[in-house]
Amino acid sequence: MSEQLSFVSPTANSPWGTYLSQVDRVVPYLGPLARWVETLKRPKRALIVDVPIEMDDGSIAHFEGYRVQHNMSRGPGKGGIRFHPDVTLEEVMALSAWMTIKTAAVNLPYGGAKGGIRVDPKKLSPQELEKVTRRYTSEIGIIIGPHTDIPAPDVNTNAQIMAWMMDTYSMNVGGTATGVVTGKPLHLGGSLGRVKATGRGVFVTGREAARRLGINLRGARIAVQGFGNVGSVAAELFAEAGAKIVAVQDHTGTIVNTNGLDLAKLVPISRTDGVVGFKAGGDIVPNEDFWNTPCDILIPAALEGQLTAERAQKTTAKLVLEGANGPTVPQADDILAERGVLVVPDVICNAGGVTVSYFEWVQDFSSFFWDEDEINVRLDRIMMNALNQIWDTADKHKITLRTATYAVACERILMARQERGLYP
Repeated sequence: MSEQLSFVSPTANSPWGTYLSQVDRVVPYLGPLARWVETLKRPKRALIVDVPIEMDDGSIAHFEGYRVQHNMSRGPGKGGIRFHPDVTLEEVMALSAWMTIKTAAVNLPYGGAKGGIRVDPKKLSPQELEKVTRRYTSEIGIIIGPHTDIPAPDVNTNAQIMAWMMDTYSMNVGGTATGVVTGKPLHLGGSLGRVKATGRGVFVTGREAARRLGINLRGARIAVQGFGNVGSVAAELFAEAGAKIVAVQDHTGTIVNTNGLDLAKLVPISRTDGVVGFKAGGDIVPNEDFWNTPCDILIPAALEGQLTAERAQKTTAKLVLEGANGPTVPQADDILAERGVLVVPDVICNAGGVTVSYFEWVQDFSSFFWDEDEINVRLDRIMMNALNQIWDTADKHKITLRTATYAVACERILMARQERGLYP
């Protein structure tokens, strides 16, 4: 008899509940491998750690941290670290599971993992942020490593935080271990092309999907939710291809210009003041109006659970590109499918980041580094090959791209599980 883990009670639209629903939908396409499907419904290992630090004022603060390794049948765990006040164990479990699917979907030799600290980094001084990072790294150091589990940047973390993590781990093992994290600064073993890789992957998969749907990118209207490294990079690449970015939303609000926003001016302003700082470039509208802004392509690139059933009814988009992890709830998926809206799912659409992270990891082990053109060529080839195989599977079984992605990925994961067997 199988039972779900007792420390979470997922609801239908919670991150873990959404993931479980996605797995359930793919079971009919797994054949004999379906007997192993419970493997996908529980994480291999979940670590909860206390992160105490001395604040600048001399007080002692405690933060809760997590590292979840969902599945490592195909290789070491791989997944980012997020610093956010709303981080929960259930969210990190779901994110780790999506990493398992994502790495398998693009056929990288990794499993899935994820980590986070429940903290608002904006309320910390630089010194406090470094202390939190280093203490957290020491606490999870018992399960991470270049051959076991490799963290990377995620929400509110960056190359500097990865440098602190690498240094902390290295000091604890007594030698420089550049391969313990990816997304590092270039002079510490980072890779060219890493910062823009996720946004580039959204563009590459979106360009191919638009071609197949007969959407001409020149003049196509695009709405982007989330304007960090993923949303802004994808927006810039689509604009270079001739598309118009007609709506952008970030944590500060929503700006709309039906004639197209001037990204050359918007991007630098958004880095300091958010998108609403670009008042002269468009109209500031209520956040909910973002979802019914007339557009051809919608890119949710913020947090999970944003594209709800109600919003799925509103959108005029013909194509949804999931730049974020888990942005579309299952009911919204069904509504979009009924309306004939194609969704390129997160686990393939935003896999550019983990793909270049893989390149970085390989380069660190070989101490031989590629130029950015080679990185981009390799990235584009892997993304296109993965998408084409998934599209063929969707056409064969008359299923959505999401179900097809899960079918391809889960088959790879469960085949590895079956062939490895159970020990002891």
